[in-house]
Amino acid sequence: MIDDHYADIILPLAVKGVFTYAIPVLNSGKVEKGSRVLVQFGQKKLYTGIVSRIHSDKPEGVRVREVIKVLDPQPVVNDIQLRFWKWLSEYYMCSIGEVMKAAIPSDLCPEGVAELPVAEKYRPREETFLTLSPEFDEEKLNSVLDKLARAPKQYELLTVFLDLCGYEHGRAGRPVRKASLLREARASAAAAEALAAKGILIPIQLPTGRLAVNMINPEPLKELSSAQETAIGQIKRIFAERDIALLHGITSSGKTEVYMHLIDEQIKAGKQVLYLLPEISLTAQIIQRLNRHFGQSTGVFHSRFSSAERVEIWNRVADRKNGFSLVLGARSALFLPFHNLGLVIVDEEQDGSYKQHDPAPRYNARDSALVLAGLHGAKSVLGSASPSVESYYNALSGKYGLVELNERYGNIKLPDIILANSREAYRKKLMVSHFTPELLEAIDEALGNNEQVILFQNRRGFSPYIECSECGWIPKCVQCAVSLTYHKTIGRLVCHYCGFMSSIPPKCGNCGSSGLVSRGFGTEKIEDEIRIIFPKARIARMDQDTTKGKNSFDRLIRSLEEGNTDILIGTQMISKGLDIENLTVVGILNADNMLNFPDFRAHERSFQLMEQVSGRAGRRKKVGKVVIQTSEPGNRIIRLVLNHDYKNMFRLQTEERKAFNYPPFCRMIKISVKHRDRSILNTLAGQLGDELKKEFGKSVLGPEYPVISRIQLWYIKTIIIKLDRNKSVPRSKKIISEAMEKVERSPGASSLRIAVDVDPY
Repeated sequence: MIDDHYADIILPLAVKGVFTYAIPVLNSGKVEKGSRVLVQFGQKKLYTGIVSRIHSDKPEGVRVREVIKVLDPQPVVNDIQLRFWKWLSEYYMCSIGEVMKAAIPSDLCPEGVAELPVAEKYRPREETFLTLSPEFDEEKLNSVLDKLARAPKQYELLTVFLDLCGYEHGRAGRPVRKASLLREARASAAAAEALAAKGILIPIQLPTGRLAVNMINPEPLKELSSAQETAIGQIKRIFAERDIALLHGITSSGKTEVYMHLIDEQIKAGKQVLYLLPEISLTAQIIQRLNRHFGQSTGVFHSRFSSAERVEIWNRVADRKNGFSLVLGARSALFLPFHNLGLVIVDEEQDGSYKQHDPAPRYNARDSALVLAGLHGAKSVLGSASPSVESYYNALSGKYGLVELNERYGNIKLPDIILANSREAYRKKLMVSHFTPELLEAIDEALGNNEQVILFQNRRGFSPYIECSECGWIPKCVQCAVSLTYHKTIGRLVCHYCGFMSSIPPKCGNCGSSGLVSRGFGTEKIEDEIRIIFPKARIARMDQDTTKGKNSFDRLIRSLEEGNTDILIGTQMISKGLDIENLTVVGILNADNMLNFPDFRAHERSFQLMEQVSGRAGRRKKVGKVVIQTSEPGNRIIRLVLNHDYKNMFRLQTEERKAFNYPPFCRMIKISVKHRDRSILNTLAGQLGDELKKEFGKSVLGPEYPVISRIQLWYIKTIIIKLDRNKSVPRSKKIISEAMEKVERSPGASSLRIAVDVDPY
């Protein structure tokens, strides 16, 4: 062993810092920064780690273990990725090991293996290919073909093989996938085996990708409208001075086409592009549009892929010769090994799905993408029909450039919005189930014209809860402080926080009454009742329960695109990205539910969601119609949606936030303190609050119980810290970390959990 040769290793653990190991003499010079290595940590556990630094600083006073095995001849993580991980760790106040665990596909970094030998989980997929035996020159091959005339199936298979392999003048050409050959020749495996037995064809195993290969011939980009041309010109001028442009374009204004022209320029310049979307469901339609022009240079990355598929995408992004130039993905695509990033696009930048809530790192992919772009020296475009208050504020203050697209592509009119007063309809007994006369009339008219409808209800399940009509008792989760949601399809009560399931009780758990009734309504109930009202309509539902499969999104959207679905019912999954020619009616079933949520962003989010889902209607030649059902038609946010008035929504929200010191006028950090013992939690959370108030004073709110005060048997208290924008954020985070460490050393704190959420969203 060379005594002065050491490596700092990142391990996928929620433990601060990196760990120093000695590099054995046999591996000296083979270990590189970014390589994977196998090391022992603890008594017997073996982990795959990433080398973050190689040095000669021997740790003093500790026994240094050796690296057991070097797993890569070349680094799998590049230097920019390591710098990005470090930033994420510091900014979001978590360990770099937690960042690593989120960043790398699990098949690349198996962890916690009990003992040697360790086999890597990822293996390239192999298939059987057939190749022509080298002893068959042209003369000999002709002789074989003559003899095979008496075996027509083998003859046909061999001639198809020669065509597929590109055989020419005695040159065998490329290997042919056996499955493709049999399909093309309409032959059985027996014919191929017979040719192999005769020594004519030789079976070989070759690695093949798990990813679907797109063979579409690229199409030229569409011609831009004058407004789109102007927008691109403005973005380019902004990029001459700044790195970030906010594209505020109303729904159906053609933002995607603007993105595609910007992408095209980057790819032609030899650069890579990252295109982020908040929801997996959005990728299906957009990937088709991108594929039509960019073809096989386009890759898709999200959590529905298997770990092995994610490894293959990882390798394709890292490949400098034949890799992906364009990657379309959800937030985890940030972690891919880009080596030459020129442009980052964050579409629907306002969407809350960009925020990772649990586990750590609790990062916002939008904000992190801007940092990643900066590390690469790349430019960024944030796009939205209703930008986040923070992003629009940054644009108006000059931090970002601002570009606005205020007309729909092709001068298509914005949809007509109708406010349906559900309170009055209930009072006058005009409601049919949960539908106002205005909505039912709009649906009936659309179906009569062979047009399509989407109905938006941001609750899944059949009903949010069941209740005893005698005493008001409601079944609750045994682990969480929430009511159980009734799911009729499976006939069970389900907790949407921990997954606990229960059968429906035959009687009230409090008074014994059999009068249990369902209250409220979710997407499942809407589906049931709309089938009764419109029995001939073809109806589908898109929510978390119907989209668990890898291709379920694609199937639902394809059915809508092909006109095989008349009415699609869904949660916020349907509110963005859908571009369906024949979709003319949108129904928002319960606007009040969103507006009354206890959060300072509730009105902003309600406006954004209603504006987004409204924008699905009438995106082509037909004028769309949107029916918003509400018991408060005079609500100021609903009135702003009625007029598509984003700027006044922004003005009202910034006035309120400035008055009460909320972002963008301060920075927020939320600390969640958890313990299974309520009294111990109260004591320790109080101690932490007192420690923080010594430094931050009245800027500390809490500790208080949140709306849901227990999840999975853990009681929760939260502390909010509002940091002045002029304060040093690193120093503030250091003080917060020290206060948490002090409380964690207190009596009874061994089972305490503290989670920090920087910039909660």
